[in-house]
Amino acid sequence: MRPMAKFSISFGLVTIPVAAYNATDTSASVSFVRIHTADGGRVRNQPVCSLEGVEIAPDEIGRGYKPGDGDTVVPLTDEDLDALPLPTAKTLTILAFVAGGDIDPLQMGKGYYLGIDSPAAAKPYVLLREAMERHQRVGLGKIALHGRETLAMIRPMEGALVMQVLLWPHQIRPMDGVLPERQAEVARNEVSAAEALMDSFGELSEDDLHDHYREALEEIVAAKLAHREPEFPAGEEQPAGEVMDLMAALQDSVRAAKRSRGEDEEDGARSGRGAKKSAAKKTAAQKSTAKKSTAAKSAAAKKTTAKKPAAAKKTAGRGGRRAG
Repeated sequence: MRPMAKFSISFGLVTIPVAAYNATDTSASVSFVRIHTADGGRVRNQPVCSLEGVEIAPDEIGRGYKPGDGDTVVPLTDEDLDALPLPTAKTLTILAFVAGGDIDPLQMGKGYYLGIDSPAAAKPYVLLREAMERHQRVGLGKIALHGRETLAMIRPMEGALVMQVLLWPHQIRPMDGVLPERQAEVARNEVSAAEALMDSFGELSEDDLHDHYREALEEIVAAKLAHREPEFPAGEEQPAGEVMDLMAALQDSVRAAKRSRGEDEEDGARSGRGAKKSAAKKTAAQKSTAKKSTAAKSAAAKKTTAKKPAAAKKTAGRGGRRAG
């Protein structure tokens, strides 16, 4: 792998010469070429001079800068750009160390692996990496790449240092018109159901990280070349239409997620039967308790009734003696 740039990291008074390597590969992504629909011919972008109307060779193309909104363009040479008084032209100057969570993901751009560019850089390289790992911080700085200065973040990753290009804060657009005018209200049980759905998703699988779109596109192309119909594996049909009952949709989603992990309906049925048995046992216990309570009350009533005649006879006897 060839480095795309070489510069030094300035860490206080410590200087670390590094080489930057592209960490991403965009060549594997799906890309299309423009064609003329009438005959299939390629449509190319030709560099044409706006004044002469003729095609320009690559070695005749230079840089220019438009100051303001006018039509004036000021030519700039490589010597002009090299003469810029930028300390970041050859050095990534670390300005601060912050927690990684403080970086807005919207600012993150292209990533680069940073390797040492000389044997003397090995020790300070490892020192910076381990210090950031133990301190749980990332470095923020500035670097000039491709003729322009940009923010950059340095972080440790798997024994190496990685640089992430960051957008400037003013390049992040405000959210005007994005949020709804009236905020929707959700119930607590709906939030709980959504959390249960989140927990049911499980871990990412290798198949989840596979580019199925590229494979499907290649199958269409192969089918067209072979003059046949494309063959796709049968997939589960996704539900369509507006969701009217949010709770029902959340509960159905949890069940679908469990089925996708191999927890079939039989497991759910067993769970349901277990719940029914438990409910039946509870009902039977309640009925038994009710019967015992009724029997106890009946026995107590009989005992009270049996005592009353004896008491009456005793009272009558006393009354008779008094009358005599």
